[in-house]
Amino acid sequence: MRRPSKRLTGASIGPFLLFLACTAGPAECPPGDGAQALEVTATAYNSLPDQTRGDPSLAAWGDRLEPGMKAIAVSRDLIALGLTHDTRVCIEGLPGEYRVLDKMAKRWERKIDIYMGVDVQAAREWGRRPVRIWRLPPAP
Repeated sequence: MRRPSKRLTGASIGPFLLFLACTAGPAECPPGDGAQALEVTATAYNSLPDQTRGDPSLAAWGDRLEPGMKAIAVSRDLIALGLTHDTRVCIEGLPGEYRVLDKMAKRWERKIDIYMGVDVQAAREWGRRPVRIWRLPPAP
């Protein structure tokens, strides 16, 4: 009797990768080891044509944003503090870790913008609020 193949096919690789991402475990927030919190104002944004100039899914460092990604944009002063491209952070009140993939206009200070795909309602519900964020160590 022939046993069924256990190889992953094109149709099954997506759900498998999603399973791995969900079982990898969330980042500890706040992280241990005396990590210092940074107090910022957090708003939310979407990848919609009327919310940006040019291609709404193209971030400032060239990354492509897709709904479901955990990404943030940071104000330029936070970049100077070390929150540079691809830095991992955790955000008070939100599960998991986020990556710095976008930067904001020069007029903003001490601010992050949380990417919420195309869900305008979620972005509106988030609104504008003070939060603490923690920088996480680089991914292994």
